[in-house]
Amino acid sequence: MSKPRANNRPTRSPSEDSADAGQLAPDRKRNILLAAERLFAERGFHGVSIREIADEAGVQFALVGYYYGPKMDLYHEIFRQRAGYIQQRLDSLVQAQKATPGEQLLEEVVKAFVLPVLQVARQPEGRNFMRLIQRGMNEQLKEDEALIRDMFDPLAHAFIDAFTAAMPGATRGAAACCYQFALGSLLHHVNDRRIEGLSRGEFAPCAPEAEPLIVRFISSGIRGVLATPIH
Repeated sequence: MSKPRANNRPTRSPSEDSADAGQLAPDRKRNILLAAERLFAERGFHGVSIREIADEAGVQFALVGYYYGPKMDLYHEIFRQRAGYIQQRLDSLVQAQKATPGEQLLEEVVKAFVLPVLQVARQPEGRNFMRLIQRGMNEQLKEDEALIRDMFDPLAHAFIDAFTAAMPGATRGAAACCYQFALGSLLHHVNDRRIEGLSRGEFAPCAPEAEPLIVRFISSGIRGVLATPIH
């Protein structure tokens, strides 16, 4: 009878196995978050199950709840992880207001509003997040109310204040409408893929060459509205 083949693999201690598990855990957490972001962006909050998220992430079903809790908590965590781009827009806005002469202020405020979003949208993972934001705007789900109130309303108010400061005499209501119009234009630009065909190849989606165009478009629209009293 032949002898059993010797096992030449080195013996591993429980602490070494635990260390390896600890190194893998952050990747699993990130995979779950990115998978959830992709699926929520494609199908919406109610169109995705925890099991589908686990399958997309390539992890066991129980790990989704272990790391993130209920589906609602996972959904909210996606936005918390992306909160840095909101702060970047606020920081850029503060800098523009401190450093820009009055006649150029509106354009610089619009740059602070637009450019950080374009930077996120050019990243493969960031495109999913932008689709998720647009879906939330379109569907206005109850699940989004707390996120909008806590994360996005303060951002909106800051930019509406900046529009009125840049255009003295503008009413708050008109400036708020301009914010909504600008937001719709920006999100359509970053999420729509038709520009390459419509421009006959001159522009790719979110092309850097389009940055000055959308800044000029939004700035001119806001200036045209807020400079003219509404009767």
